[in-house]
Amino acid sequence: MSEKPPASHEKVSRWDRPKPPHDWRWVVDMIGRTLIGLGLMMFAFVAYQLWGTGIQTAQAQRSLSRDFEQQLAKSPPVTTTTVPATTSPPTTAPAPTTSVAPATTTTTTTTPVLPVAQPIPAEEEAVARLEIPRMNLNRIVVEGATADALTKGPGHFPETPLPGQLGNAAIAGHRTTHLHPFFDIDKLQPGDEIVVTTLNGRYTYSVTGTEVVGPDDYNLVIPTTDVTKATLTLVSCTPRYSATNRIVVHSELVPEKSDALTQAAPVVTNPGDGLPADTLPDEGPVTVVDTVAPASSTTSTTVAPSDTVAPSDTVPADTVPAAGTDQPATGSPDAFSDGWFSDPSAIPQAFLWGLALTAVGVGIYLLSRKVRRYWVGILAGFIPFIVVLYFFYENVNRLLPPNL
Repeated sequence: MSEKPPASHEKVSRWDRPKPPHDWRWVVDMIGRTLIGLGLMMFAFVAYQLWGTGIQTAQAQRSLSRDFEQQLAKSPPVTTTTVPATTSPPTTAPAPTTSVAPATTTTTTTTPVLPVAQPIPAEEEAVARLEIPRMNLNRIVVEGATADALTKGPGHFPETPLPGQLGNAAIAGHRTTHLHPFFDIDKLQPGDEIVVTTLNGRYTYSVTGTEVVGPDDYNLVIPTTDVTKATLTLVSCTPRYSATNRIVVHSELVPEKSDALTQAAPVVTNPGDGLPADTLPDEGPVTVVDTVAPASSTTSTTVAPSDTVAPSDTVPADTVPAAGTDQPATGSPDAFSDGWFSDPSAIPQAFLWGLALTAVGVGIYLLSRKVRRYWVGILAGFIPFIVVLYFFYENVNRLLPPNL
């Protein structure tokens, strides 16, 4: 009687297989598995940067858009007022043949006055809505150009005037991450329209040109160079998926398609600030800033001790932005210039989320080993693993240069 041959084709479960010897083949196998795992994690991190960062930005944009529309509905309309100015020219001498008193003619003129703008919102709050048809862009602009501010949307440089004011308003935005608002910024051509809606009005700008500058030089094109014009500058990184240089798009206001310009609210200070302690109000002339004249000029009057008013053509320093081509804007941090580990507070967060990610992975393995089925552990731990992985990547991303 012959014996039954063993079933050589029967599949042995991996849980029933003997452990392999820890020789050089085992070492090579573990190194290969580790490299494959790290490669998959890196590919997943790239996907997070390109698309995952947009989750947080999309949530912020929805909230900012809702708040901005509510503020826009509550803000009163900005209208341009006029100030009458009456002049009486000298009358001619009466004719010798008449005894009737000569008639006096009076000429009345009106001078437009720029209305004062609404107060600037706090940092990372909605300041405007930016619409660019060529780029199919409709985003809320936040106040500030820091790394945190740009995660919510395009950011307005606080040291520049607001859109709709004289001077050069500057807005920065990401090109490949956080919903990449300026992804197609290189497609803008002269004549393309840029529409900006603020709490003061709706303003249309026309693109005049584009230039590419170095990563440390683009700040030189942000400051105001002509205080008599209202201009807008958009800034982002170039080329795509790189931070090698900066692309700068220039545009000028189209008055016939825009609401009235506004002036910045004056800075309120104590009456005695800046005056010597031994100076009294009647010990010399005191300069009083008057309202802003139309378009590009302002008027200041000097009050002499005898209460006479003398006009002057001096432009107050606090009514228009400072001009200069050799002074970069330095009022706020440049998020595009931040380097590695620029946010040290993310280090402990990344470490803790890394531990949590490891714990979830170990839990998946132990559950699979207990039920002797890998797919059970993967199915049970997939969602927790993805959630923890997202927050781990979010904190790791804070340690990298946010210049894409």
